[in-house]
Amino acid sequence: MSEQQRRVALVTGGSRSVGKGIALALGSDGWTVYVTARGEVGTDSPLDRTAAEITERGGEGIAVQCDHSDDAQIEKLFARIAEEQGGRLDLLINNVWAGPADGYAGFSQPFWQRPVTDWDALIGLGLRAHYVASVEAAKLMVPRGSGIIGNISSFGTRGYLHSVLYGMSKAGLDKMAADMAVELKGTGVTALSFWLGLIRNEAMIASGMDSFEGFSLADAETPEFVGRVIVALANDPNIEQRSGDTLITAETALDYGVTGDDGGQPVSHRAPFGGGPLFGSVH
Repeated sequence: MSEQQRRVALVTGGSRSVGKGIALALGSDGWTVYVTARGEVGTDSPLDRTAAEITERGGEGIAVQCDHSDDAQIEKLFARIAEEQGGRLDLLINNVWAGPADGYAGFSQPFWQRPVTDWDALIGLGLRAHYVASVEAAKLMVPRGSGIIGNISSFGTRGYLHSVLYGMSKAGLDKMAADMAVELKGTGVTALSFWLGLIRNEAMIASGMDSFEGFSLADAETPEFVGRVIVALANDPNIEQRSGDTLITAETALDYGVTGDDGGQPVSHRAPFGGGPLFGSVH
């Protein structure tokens, strides 16, 4: 693929786990991929290594230090992309996330025993920062008449998962995609939200556990599986018909023939979380 044809993506929180997997899958498909994290770049950091592997796979990886809790840094990030890519941005994946200050241990107590400052990470970063990035992405995409804004959400929208604030943030992402789709109708820009199943990432593998919250790691999705699903969607010429929808990655994979890393098919968590239709726009 020539430099003129190379599509451009931004994956926030791209140093590890889901963000890294999505970025690498895009790299394998020949994209220019900007990846962000709070850590310094140019120091052989995890983000630097993600960018290098994107390039090794045939894409172009660009690591950018960005604290997504700071609106000014987000705006500067998009200004850089616009300048370097001639105003082109084909895909934004809102993935950056932070839990409570004490990590997953912070999910072991009920909301009234937790500090209200948990809001700053789970809502301020987990929801507000995605809105700010989406605003900046739309400013680039709408004039060009194309683009995809995708939110990494969760089954925590439908059923209780981790904490009150976690569920609130994920439900907000789904509603945001649905309502953005209404205002984006006719622009050529698509808004989506993704429900991922259990992810067999670096931390899960290192822990040695074989199940989490009752779900088997053997049937779990991998970060790159999620990435391949997103690549398939991005390559679908009819993607705009899905705008506003919340998509279950394990089920969407079946639509496009995407399989797991081992050739198997990760299991959808729809039934354990109550079944029923997904949140989405009215087409």
